[in-house]
Amino acid sequence: MAVNERTRHDLYVGLEELLGVERTSVLMEHLPPVGWADVATRRDLAALGAELRGEFGLELAKAVRTMVFANLTIAFAAVGLAFGAAQLT
Repeated sequence: MAVNERTRHDLYVGLEELLGVERTSVLMEHLPPVGWADVATRRDLAALGAELRGEFGLELAKAVRTMVFANLTIAFAAVGLAFGAAQLT
């Protein structure tokens, strides 16, 4: 059975007859606002964390590789300019 507002209300009415308004309200406040299938578990969060760490690691590796090659290019260009300037003098 799908959980929706109508089924939640039916549950509330049925429990209200058994438990009373106050106890039923307290109990219903502890239920998730959606079906249990939509609630994340610790395992879901751990898997998401691992996935994000993996993606971040790849992005960080790409950024480091780009910075290293950029710095090497700048260094070689500077050396080339230095040798070129030395040849002019």
